[in-house]
Amino acid sequence: MRRASGDAQWVPRIRRAIGPAMTVAIVVAVAACGPAAKVPPGATVVQPVLVTQPVAVDSDDPAIWLHPDDPSKSMVLGTDKGGGLYAFDLDGNIIDDRSVTDMGRVNNVDVEYGMMLGGAPTDIAVATDRNANSLRVFRLPEMTPIDGGGLPVFEGQAPELRRPMGIALYRRPADGAVFAIVSRKTGPSEGYLWEYLLADGGAGTVAATKVREFGAFKGTSEIESVAVDDPLGYVYYSEEDVGVHKYFADPDAPDAARELALFGTEGFTEQREGISIYEIDDGTGYIMVSDQQGNAFRVFPREGVPGDPNQHPEIGVFYVATNESDGSDVTSTALGERFPSGLFVAMSDNRTFQLYSWADIDAGVQWEAPGDVAEQ
Repeated sequence: MRRASGDAQWVPRIRRAIGPAMTVAIVVAVAACGPAAKVPPGATVVQPVLVTQPVAVDSDDPAIWLHPDDPSKSMVLGTDKGGGLYAFDLDGNIIDDRSVTDMGRVNNVDVEYGMMLGGAPTDIAVATDRNANSLRVFRLPEMTPIDGGGLPVFEGQAPELRRPMGIALYRRPADGAVFAIVSRKTGPSEGYLWEYLLADGGAGTVAATKVREFGAFKGTSEIESVAVDDPLGYVYYSEEDVGVHKYFADPDAPDAARELALFGTEGFTEQREGISIYEIDDGTGYIMVSDQQGNAFRVFPREGVPGDPNQHPEIGVFYVATNESDGSDVTSTALGERFPSGLFVAMSDNRTFQLYSWADIDAGVQWEAPGDVAEQ
């Protein structure tokens, strides 16, 4: 989802245009190990480069932090619903002195770069603690807590409406302001998500101020995964049994309250979960949504279609070795020989996170033929 420098030079092996002139390439399926019982016969199962050490109780959601000077020192953060936020190196090892294991039910995490704190740009990680109805904020890369013990969310709501789940951070290009967009376990049909301005709270801490409520909800499942595309200014969230909703991320945008798109409404085995955005510097790329029970990720064009940036037809699918994958993250920044064109991370239900080379993901995508691309 994030990239620190925006200087990725690699271009996907297959570029596709959307519409009548669409060029098509179908990957030849090969036999592969993995959760074959849930994968169509003959389909490729992309294998991870490595799997992290397990967390203590229940892995849920990862985020990638990119080191500004040395890519080899980048980290993967991963939540443990048993009460932890773990830091992993790029070998998948837990970094003990940068892991926090004394919180409540930690659901999701996101990373943002360059928030002004104490007069200096500061990278942060923000996680949701469902038991404490709060956000936990950490300075990176040290993972030092800077939230004064937690930032309360959904204040004034009934207890059952206060339990935070998903989190996505947005840094507004115009002024560098940083916002946290938070989903919850359950909520109303409108205003399901709340957005908070994160700012310097003094004495080295972060403060949160609510700036809006937004987001439609059909009311039959829940909304957990949230993702923000900083450069294009959009926020996406998965309503598990409905589809992926799209809004402007800027709370001050003229149409901030208007839903821009609802896509990914068909083809999923059951639940829509983690959202990852593979960004290419020309504004193109991919939105990938976890088909949780299908052990797959469905692919949509980040830029939309010619003439309509808010139309996102499904253009491909890839199958992975995870089982029941919930959260995911991706970067197009090169991270060494094992991840030369980027890193994709996905949670699996065995307390681990799986790290994939983007080159392997790209080679394993089964692209849709023009007649198979349904307008949604």
